[in-house]
Amino acid sequence: MEPESVKMWAAALTIAIGGFSPAMAIGKLAAKAMESIGRNPEAASKIQVPMLIAIAFAEAIAIYALVVALIIKFV
Repeated sequence: MEPESVKMWAAALTIAIGGFSPAMAIGKLAAKAMESIGRNPEAASKIQVPMLIAIAFAEAIAIYALVVALIIKFV
């Protein structure tokens, strides 16, 4: 394989895995939060803020994967 081809595959796998994992985590976070709110609607405001913070951290991981993929591709 040519070095450019290896770079392309490495970047593609990085962004694929780095995008899929946070997406699954966000889905699980949202599902559990909605389940908790369904069981105890009065606690909705106490559940939503930590859920949104956790989602932001999961999105940050996806952004890190994007940055790494771009570094692999262009360096």
